[in-house]
Amino acid sequence: MPFDLVIRNGTVVDGSGLAAYRGDVGIRGGRIARIGRLDERGRQEIDADGLVVTPGFIDAHTHMDAQVFWDSLGTNSCWHGVTSVLMGNCGFTLAPSKPGAHQLVMDNLERAEDIPAEAMAAGIDWSWESFPQYLDAVERTPKAINYASQIGHSALRTAVMGERAFGGVASEADLGAMSSTLAEALLAGAFGFSTSISDHHVTPAGRPIASRSTSWEELSALVEVVGHTGFGVFQLAVDTSRAESEDLQLAMSFYDELRKLAVATRVPTTYGLRHQHLDEQLATFDAAATEGGSMFGQCEAIASTSLLSFETSMPFDQLPEWREVRSLPLSEQVAVLRDATRRVELLAALDAAVAAGGFAGTRRNRLSFETFVPLREGSSESVGEIAERRRVAPTEALIDCALETDLTMLFRIAATPEQDEALLTAMRHPRTVMTFGDSGAHVKQISGADHQTTLLSHWVRDRQAFTLEEAVRMITLAPALAWQIPGRGLLREGMVADVNILDPNAVAPGIPTIVADLPGGARRIRQRASGFRSTIVGGIEVFASGEHTGALPGRLLRGPLALVD
Repeated sequence: MPFDLVIRNGTVVDGSGLAAYRGDVGIRGGRIARIGRLDERGRQEIDADGLVVTPGFIDAHTHMDAQVFWDSLGTNSCWHGVTSVLMGNCGFTLAPSKPGAHQLVMDNLERAEDIPAEAMAAGIDWSWESFPQYLDAVERTPKAINYASQIGHSALRTAVMGERAFGGVASEADLGAMSSTLAEALLAGAFGFSTSISDHHVTPAGRPIASRSTSWEELSALVEVVGHTGFGVFQLAVDTSRAESEDLQLAMSFYDELRKLAVATRVPTTYGLRHQHLDEQLATFDAAATEGGSMFGQCEAIASTSLLSFETSMPFDQLPEWREVRSLPLSEQVAVLRDATRRVELLAALDAAVAAGGFAGTRRNRLSFETFVPLREGSSESVGEIAERRRVAPTEALIDCALETDLTMLFRIAATPEQDEALLTAMRHPRTVMTFGDSGAHVKQISGADHQTTLLSHWVRDRQAFTLEEAVRMITLAPALAWQIPGRGLLREGMVADVNILDPNAVAPGIPTIVADLPGGARRIRQRASGFRSTIVGGIEVFASGEHTGALPGRLLRGPLALVD
């Protein structure tokens, strides 16, 4: 019987971490049928000579819960080799949701995850109430890649308690209703339960999101429900008031509580690693394991992911001298900054703020020009380095760089060497998973999809901190095992044929741009990648040389407790 697709002459990096080898991959019926030297032909054949064949990448920390309904491709993730994503992180999901309460659900997401309200209003049809119905809606939606989901605490609390979810204490009846709804979601295919108790997560009105009003007793009871069902991961955005405290004893009081919960419930527990007290967090994971629990950290490939620009926001937007200028259309801002008199006035205000130690009243009140990097093809010079080379003030160099592209240039706050080394320590620890991109959220600040390509380009090719085999395992089999995603993460006979064919010498994240392609015309950061010959989902080529083939074979992935296939 002929194969549907044969990938010939490639170097197979199978996701296991074992050494690469040369071989052909035969695909039939959406699964890998054979690997080796194949004489049989395929209805389609791809020559992978000189290229690497890997499993499709898995991103287990995304916020694409709404985006899936208006973006059939799954951008930006799909351009970076990601073939499966896990939604529903940090307590944020669109279900369950009762009629008339949709705004409350969106309030949980809008500011906390920086997802534009106009995009959600225009792009979501709310054809569901329960979480199983939401999964069914995702399943019906045409899509290029695969989606799985956890159920979020804020949506769960809001559906049961309504307005009382924001600040109210759950009654015994409330907790019973939440528990049964959570169990229903797990039986329908949710991969776990998520929450946020982070001080950073607030609604557009500035009040804490629903899950932040939980008691530890409520949270423990819900995690116990996950434990009783026998499947599911508990993911959370941590209590930043304690976890990020300089007081180690205060920080450890939180991590110890979390460890005890993981041990008592036997539910795998995970969160995004904090930069503060990293060694102590890693030691906590080891301690949980010795006590029969399971904890693992989610880490990044990039220490600093935020992108800034005149099109979105800059650190000095709220300076009195700049506030009026920054409210103008971009073309008018260009004209102002090219006017010699106005330019001198604005630069003087900027220099004075820098000399005074920062930009008071702004979120980013300090700016190091040595780590502020304009994103330009083939260059990694910081604003400070450019200023020194041009013999001008750093503030002037910053404005000149921005004007080179009529203020559309993006800037990244680069990691310090110390941050890079801490990141490497986290990535190398056996109880961490490289998956903390936030794709689908913070859409005007990050692309959220470039961690996999940064791992392969920066950490493998440039730094040689990992072998290619190690890195591929980190973004394929490791997340598949951590979340028990069946049939994926490995190139083996019988596994689902989610596959990447890439050039290890060329794979890299592209330069981000800002586009207005969200429903309602809202803007976001778009970022493509280079080096991919093909991305295959379920045995069907979805992207060829970075371009969509027109195929939409993506599936809803359900957990093993699901009562349907």
